[in-house]
Amino acid sequence: MPARFRTRLRQAIAISALVAGTVVPVPAQAAPVANPASYVDTLIGTEGRGETWPGADTPFGMVQWSPENTRGNQNRTPSPGGYDYKATRIRGFALTHLSGTGCAGASGDIPFLPYAGTVTTSPTADTTDAVYATNFAHANESGKAGSYRVKLDSGVDVELSATTRTGSGRFTYPAGTASMLLRTSSSEVGSGAAVTSIDPATRTISGSVTSGNFCGYINPIGRRSYYTLHFTVTFDKPFSTTGTWENDVVRPGTTSASGGTTYGTAGWPEPGKGSGGYVTFDLSSGRTVNARVGISYVSAANARANLAAENPAGTTFDAVKQRAFTAWNTELGRLEVTGGTPAQLTTFYTAAYHSLLHPNVFSDVNGQYTGMDQKVHTVSAGQRAQYANFSGWDVYRGQLQLVTLLRPDAGSDIAQSLLNQATQNNGVWDRWTHNQGGTHVMNGDPAHAALPSIHAFGGTRFDTRAALASMVHSATTVTPEDLSRDGWNVMVVGERPSLDKWLSIHYIPANGNAWGGAAETLEESIADFSLSQFARKLGDTGRYSEFIKRGQYWKNVFHPARKYVQNREADGTWPAHDPASGAGFAEGSSAQYTWMVPHNGKALITMMGGNAEATARLDNFFHNVDGTWALSGKGGLKAEMANEPSITAPWMYSFAGSPYKTQETIREIVNTLWSAAPSGIPGQDDLGAMSAWYVFGAMGMHPLTPGRAEMLLASPLFERIVVKRSNGVMLTITAPGASADTKYVQSLAVNGAASTKAWLPESLVQRGGTVGFTLGSKPNTSWGSSPADAPPSFDS
Repeated sequence: MPARFRTRLRQAIAISALVAGTVVPVPAQAAPVANPASYVDTLIGTEGRGETWPGADTPFGMVQWSPENTRGNQNRTPSPGGYDYKATRIRGFALTHLSGTGCAGASGDIPFLPYAGTVTTSPTADTTDAVYATNFAHANESGKAGSYRVKLDSGVDVELSATTRTGSGRFTYPAGTASMLLRTSSSEVGSGAAVTSIDPATRTISGSVTSGNFCGYINPIGRRSYYTLHFTVTFDKPFSTTGTWENDVVRPGTTSASGGTTYGTAGWPEPGKGSGGYVTFDLSSGRTVNARVGISYVSAANARANLAAENPAGTTFDAVKQRAFTAWNTELGRLEVTGGTPAQLTTFYTAAYHSLLHPNVFSDVNGQYTGMDQKVHTVSAGQRAQYANFSGWDVYRGQLQLVTLLRPDAGSDIAQSLLNQATQNNGVWDRWTHNQGGTHVMNGDPAHAALPSIHAFGGTRFDTRAALASMVHSATTVTPEDLSRDGWNVMVVGERPSLDKWLSIHYIPANGNAWGGAAETLEESIADFSLSQFARKLGDTGRYSEFIKRGQYWKNVFHPARKYVQNREADGTWPAHDPASGAGFAEGSSAQYTWMVPHNGKALITMMGGNAEATARLDNFFHNVDGTWALSGKGGLKAEMANEPSITAPWMYSFAGSPYKTQETIREIVNTLWSAAPSGIPGQDDLGAMSAWYVFGAMGMHPLTPGRAEMLLASPLFERIVVKRSNGVMLTITAPGASADTKYVQSLAVNGAASTKAWLPESLVQRGGTVGFTLGSKPNTSWGSSPADAPPSFDS
């Protein structure tokens, strides 16, 4: 476009913006971000409740090489991610991690400790991490997309990077003895078995750890092993000495050891138990040691093959680091942003980074993976990779939609992976899968919401017919596990606990088997609604009709006089009720869960008494008595925007005819609860679920409901965002003059045509297009306020 036309266009936009009521001048167009990966700071979220980790990885990578911190207890991580910003002592650098999981963590397999000294006692006997650990200062630490570096107080300089299935480490030692310890048995929550083997001739250490035990301290159901990780690491310096340890005995000169930590009697690793190995290096040719490590959840041979394919001999650390950075630039570049401050860009791209860590590639380069039946399988034709680590209750609400928005191909593989898991798990769609194990953690039936959502967002290349048949079967066939209270409350074993009650009285009662009857009713309503939409898109009208009716069962736990969702007895009576209480709910209160009806907001608001009543309740929900914001940590009567049950509540204003209040509430959350600081994630990131919410919030939109691809609208934080989907579809969002203060929509154009609707149709996701916002610093209370402009609601 010639310069004179660009100038006239900016003038015209500025004039139209003034006419619309905004007083914000429109600046000249800035350049798009060229290297989005350079804005990632992996230390964001490592302080406080975010529970992320700062180490090295690639998008959806199998390897996450990151530090394990300690506060003086060998068998307790200071944070579930293995790392807490305030715990400045490191006991190792483990190869696997999960981001923001809660409980006591998970994975954290095969911690490496570069030790400036001689091993004289068993590291397992060092139960307070007084000897085999070292302090560090954050001034000597950096975490970037694809790499991590820290200079330890011991003098060792540690640099880490990764490929999908391998890691590269560069360790520079000070003068004196240079040792490397492999704490093979010391996974974050312990191990059932471990094996270490040292081969001085090939400068290799290999072995395996068998672990699991996610949330095992909560209930004996989780107190078990369900995966084995194999590893092989080759160093570029010869070994001067070798040694191993088993429990409290150190054995200089040996080359093999075995023994796990066990899970004790209460789900915690037993102090003083475990095994590993160590070597010292001959550094006569230089004090820097390079390591290349491969892993596999199938076999030692596959770990070697992964290493040979992705990180062969002769590959330099810097080459791996650059490839990892380039991989992140490619993925993050699918969100091309123009405008924003450095802090906003850092927060945004780090949130996008956290959104793309999980699920993880789980199959090896030869396509093999271990299934939930503990047998070796090979990905079928058309599936590029098997994925693992599905934090179902969290990620079905938005993270999987964001992943599929950017990468429909990855979304398809994730959907096929979940179907494979269910098929190998006797038809059970476990709600929280860790590697090849089902943990049953949380509530609801999230996979039944996740697959339809992936499909709606364009991840359609999986066995959709088999998926529908399997999900329908598990949603209609009562199993012994559904009738069991084993694992209650956090890890109830049934996929659909008290399914018999769901099918008979059409809600989950207070004394049912689920973790919270009222919450379970809402969750299963969402799952069944999502199934109805999936069936409709596959042409199964019978199943569509059946499940869309079931999607309205949430109404059966909405008290018509109290106007809250609450527990209900099996005989139909209502117990005493406190809306601030969590009785009947999982990680939330009645007041917080009542808004969690994303597929039928109109009916919810009508049952509350109409738009005015619902708007007043939302105002009270998000504000203190003095009018200040109440967004997190203000009790059960107020919003908790640091956790999943509340995250759709701000968007409910749009159903009640007040979309400008959605705009101001979303922007307040984006501006105040999130930041570019270590404490910049307000709650557990839950494998990217909360970070995905932030990404959508900063884009000024959010999926309407699981199972569909309409988008609710707020206001973009940036002047321009181009979503470049891997299938070639592009969605362009423009908001000239966007800033932290321009939170209100004055007008909207969709594909060039004026629109007063506070939502976008599915076609914008599916086929792409343009969305043009005119923003201002004062609300336009009429835009989107008509009942005809309200987002869609779906009733039976």
